[in-house]
Parts: sequence; structure tokens; C-alpha cells
Amino acid sequence: MTDIEKKIENLIVRPPIVVVLGHVDHGKTTLIDYLRKTKTAEKEAGGITQHIGAYQIKHNDKVITFLDTPGHEAFSAIRSRGAKVADIAILIVAAEEGIKPQTKEAIKHIQDAKIPFIVALNKIDKPQANPTMAKQQLTEAGVFLEGWGGQVPVVEISARVGTNIDELLELILLTAEMENLKSSPSQNAKGIVIESHLDPKRGNTATLLIQDGTLKIGQYIVSGNTSAKLKSMEDFSGKNIKEALPSEPVLTLGWGASPDVGDKFSSAETKDEIELLASQSLKTEIPIFIKEMGPQKENKKTLSIAFKADTQSSLEAISEVIKNIKSELVDYNVLDYGVGNIKNNDIKSVAPKKGMIYGFYVETENSAKRLAEKEKVTIKTFKVIYELVEELRKDMSDLLDPEIQRNDLGKIRVLKLFKKGTNHQIVGGKITSGYAKRGALIDVLRNNVKIASGRLTQLQHLKTDVEEVKEGLECGIRFEGPAQIQEKDTLEIYEEEKIRKSI
Repeated sequence: MTDIEKKIENLIVRPPIVVVLGHVDHGKTTLIDYLRKTKTAEKEAGGITQHIGAYQIKHNDKVITFLDTPGHEAFSAIRSRGAKVADIAILIVAAEEGIKPQTKEAIKHIQDAKIPFIVALNKIDKPQANPTMAKQQLTEAGVFLEGWGGQVPVVEISARVGTNIDELLELILLTAEMENLKSSPSQNAKGIVIESHLDPKRGNTATLLIQDGTLKIGQYIVSGNTSAKLKSMEDFSGKNIKEALPSEPVLTLGWGASPDVGDKFSSAETKDEIELLASQSLKTEIPIFIKEMGPQKENKKTLSIAFKADTQSSLEAISEVIKNIKSELVDYNVLDYGVGNIKNNDIKSVAPKKGMIYGFYVETENSAKRLAEKEKVTIKTFKVIYELVEELRKDMSDLLDPEIQRNDLGKIRVLKLFKKGTNHQIVGGKITSGYAKRGALIDVLRNNVKIASGRLTQLQHLKTDVEEVKEGLECGIRFEGPAQIQEKDTLEIYEEEKIRKSI
């Protein structure tokens, strides 16, 4: 019997891999939470899921694997990847909000992946829920539901309280049965890297989704140009396991370097086999921090920056979202990027170029903090991606020269001349409009023509130093500036305000 015949003979039904897609805050993670009876959503910084997660549940003794993907606009590439590895998609739509921008994007990812999907109209427990409106919008977006002229199943749910969740799970299992999902557990494992991470205590880790075969402790694994002997493996709940079956997500340890998210992986029994697989491996490159050229301008100011993040997909998400930052006056230049905590080498790489470092879900080692202080390298760390983006905009804006806005305060008609020095004069006059303020700027006008400028450094009324003198009153002033003020000259009093530019 050939290997192909053995594989066909050993085929078994495998659990469906289900990706949950939809707009931010429409209830994806809340649905997963309900299914897992956990509170993951409340622990997420900023209330949004920022990495892909994989979980398994049981319904009527049948296993379903769920991929929970971020809904924030920054994570388009992650959502696309999730749809490509899944068998079935759940398009979750809030019944009180309907179609949103990321809903349309999710529909496109599902259509591109050519996988069956189910629409879950969430939050029907809310008073403002309007399922009919949401269904109409879905029809307009090209999603033709059952009962609305199409065949896409739809179920109205509340992920918060559990309304119709069993019905949704039954639809998933029915769809999976129709797809006839099978695999061969007797083969060596193959699948995809859905997350990679440098753990300070455990070293390089990778979350793998097994699409076929069985993965066992002691086997060799390869992904892209990275290979390892599998030393330890955990299931989605953190429990140590010795083997993992098709459709199962597992956290693997023992990697010499972090494999890239989105790359395929394979396993083998011997080092020779894995080296052969590595030589034949076609690496899936996911380019990051490559941006389209924005508007070009001579002498454009540039912010030099390096990024360190907890995972490869975090770097990918940062790269995706900062592409939208474009300006005619200022730009950013990515000096370096990587996974893991901020270390001395990161400081050394940016210091000569006067760069700064942004960290996402990472810490700064104490020695790096000391070196950064010595080298005057700014380090900023974040746990929410849109806060990172706003800070990047602010730091880029700080490179721009502020706009100077003139605020006119009042006018003085010069009536008397008193003392005069090489670079100052003391004169008396009357406030004809507005008011005079100590410390304000002065333009000297003669016959409506400006002849000089200076500053009002001392202001008196009735021979007493004051802060301000109002319209209709007389005052004495000390004018600092190169001028020869004469009687009947007009002194325009004003302040200048620096308006910070923003992009």
C-alpha cells in the first residue's frame, strides 16, 4: 500500500476551524468568552483584542476550534490570514449598529477565502436592536441571507447572555458536516504559525494551528528558515500535552528563533528529514514597515524611530496602521524593528541617528534604561495600538515649527517723551483702544507706517507699576527696542501665540 493510499485509508473527520470576523466592539471576543466561560474581553487593554487567539470548545461531544481575531482597523492583515486558514467563518454584526467599515472588509476576506459562513446578528437583547435594518444592510452589501433571497444562514444572538448560542453552534456543526472535513492523524503534522513570541523566561515560542497530521513531543519542526526540536507543548488552556491532533491550536517551545507569523510549518521524526524539508521550504514573506512614498517636499523633517513588540503580528499591525500617516512637511523613518524586550543593543542602534524607541507590550531592561538616559534616547511603551499611533503623530508634529498667531490687544497715542537710552525709551500716552499689558510686544507706527518693533517691559498708571491699563486711561511705558519714538506716534500693543501644528 502506498503512502497516499495509507493516508486515504486513515482519514478521519476533524473538528472545524472557525474564524470569527466583524467590526470592532460588535461582540467577537464576548462570543468567545461566553463559549469558553471566561472573561478574556475584560482583561484586554483598551477593550480590544490585539492578537489572534485560538480556542477549542465542545458542543454535543463534538469539538470546534475558534480563531478570535482583532476588529480594530490596524489588524487587516491578521484578519485576512485568519480567514485563509479557517474552514468556516462567523460574520458577527451588532443588530443595533448594522454594517460598519470593518464588516465590509470582513465580507471581502470571507469571499476571497471562498469559505462558507454564517451571519450572527449580535446584541439582540439591547432595546435599540434592529435585526431587520441589519439584514437589509447586509443585502445591500451583497450578503444574501436565508429568507432574504439567499442561502447564507443567519441567527440572532446575544453573546452577552447566551441567547441562541446553541443554535449557532448547531449551524456550525451542520456546515462542517456538509464540508466533509477530514485529515490523517497518522501523518506528520502540517499547519500554519498563527502567533510567535519571545518569552523572557521560556525563550522563543510559537502558536501553531495543526491542519493535518499529529504533532508529538520530541519531533523536529520547521517553519520558513527556522527549525527546532519540540521540547514542550501546551494546549489552548495552558495544559502540557504530549501530542496534538488535526485542527488543534498549540503553543510550542524550543525554537532557536521566532518563526514568522503566517508561515507554514511541518514536522518530522529525524533531524535529517527536517533539514531536507527546510531546504525545500517556501517561505511566506509578510513585508512590514514598507510604506508608499508620501508627498515629497524639500527639507522635509523626519522622525527616526525603532519599534519593539511582543509578537510578530503586533509588529505587522503597527506597520499596517502607521502607513496611513502622511504629511507634506514631516515623515517617519523606521530604523529597526524586532520582537522582545528593549535591550542595550536597541539603544546602541538608534543613538547615533538620534532616534527614539517605541515598545508595544514589552518592557525595558534596567541596563537599557541607564544606557538610554546616558545616550539621551527616548523610550515610550504602549499597550493599546491607537495610543501608539496618536503618540507617533504627536512626536512627528513636534518636529514642525509652530505657527505664530498675532493677537492685537490695544493702541497707545504717544503724548510725552521722557528718558531715552541707546536701546530703550520711556514715554507717556493714552490708551485709545483695547488695553496695554506689561510684557506685550509693540509696533511703532508713524503716519500709519511701521518704523520699529520692541517690547513693553514696564507699565505705570498714576506713577504706580501695574500689569494692565485699560482704554481711555493714560500710562507711562518703558519701550525696549531700537527706536526713536516721537509724539503723536501710535504704538500697537499685541501678543504672539505659538500654535502647535499637527498632522
